[in-house]
Amino acid sequence: MPETVRNVGPQDNSGLAAGRLMQIGEAADRVGLSIRTIRHYEDAGLIVPSARSEGGFRLYTEPDLDRLAVVKRMKPLGFTLDEMRDFLSVLDALCTADEDDRPALLDRLGMFHTVATARVDSLREQLATAEGFADTLRHQLDQHRPAH
Repeated sequence: MPETVRNVGPQDNSGLAAGRLMQIGEAADRVGLSIRTIRHYEDAGLIVPSARSEGGFRLYTEPDLDRLAVVKRMKPLGFTLDEMRDFLSVLDALCTADEDDRPALLDRLGMFHTVATARVDSLREQLATAEGFADTLRHQLDQHRPAH
């Protein structure tokens, strides 16, 4: 007997019945996050499953997975949970913003873009430094290896 589904998330559930629902394990596999991480993000208010089964199992939709993917991409750029929450609230607000609120939201979105771009540039510099060091090690190995 299938379990009844209860909507619980703030996300748009208008197409919930037509959309496929996934339990947390499948959602974790699909997004490439651990179940523990998804639960942590839920506790932090970054994601709310769109529904729960009568048995209390978290049920996720494709838009929920998209939201998790955004958070996953923000993590390596060093965004804090508060910054992630703020960014997601900007995205949510843009979907329903009227013309008066839209410019301020776009300004905030632009600030996130500026920060993300700066952090990507910094990571590229770190990667170049690390690659240079690896090349130095390769050269040292080649130089000191006995010839056969």
